[in-house]
Amino acid sequence: MITVFLLRLLILAGAYLLGSVPFGLLLTRLFGAGDLRAIGSGNIGATNVLRTGRKGLAAATLLLDLAKGAAAVLLARALFPGTEALAALAAVIGHCFPVWLRFNGGKGVATTMGVALALAWPIGLAYAVVWLGVLGVTRISSLGGMSAVVAAPIAALFTGHAAYAPVLTALALLVLWLHRANIARLRAGTEPRIGSKG
Repeated sequence: MITVFLLRLLILAGAYLLGSVPFGLLLTRLFGAGDLRAIGSGNIGATNVLRTGRKGLAAATLLLDLAKGAAAVLLARALFPGTEALAALAAVIGHCFPVWLRFNGGKGVATTMGVALALAWPIGLAYAVVWLGVLGVTRISSLGGMSAVVAAPIAALFTGHAAYAPVLTALALLVLWLHRANIARLRAGTEPRIGSKG
């Protein structure tokens, strides 16, 4: 029993630390784009990096945030099969609440895609299609991301990966909660679109 507890603790800690790496903040500082927390929304994710005008840095942030989520799940699967869902949860929590930034991190959309893709590629594919589809139609980053996280547990149920639906549902609820200000702006019609200065 103690061994199982310690194993789960190890998975949680490792995935959390991997997820907590603030790539957006590190890249903008490294390439002289300033302190990301003082720009735009103050968020450390790719959408706010884009507000610096550095599209390359925004793309790199997106890919790295996605990759760290995927890496946490794949490492858990390789080292301790059966702990993937736990690693997925911890990685996204690490991104959203990094200890290095006083638990003030990103909103988890890219990292959740990474864990979804690593849990099962059909779920990740559905996530990407919904995210990019809604984003392409509306040009509203938050709406695309929220739609994608809601689609993930549904995709898990319909692609034969129902075992992952609970953790994906929990992550969807977390991401939606972190987007509560965006939801309020969407209702008010004031949520900025990609390319705007809002």
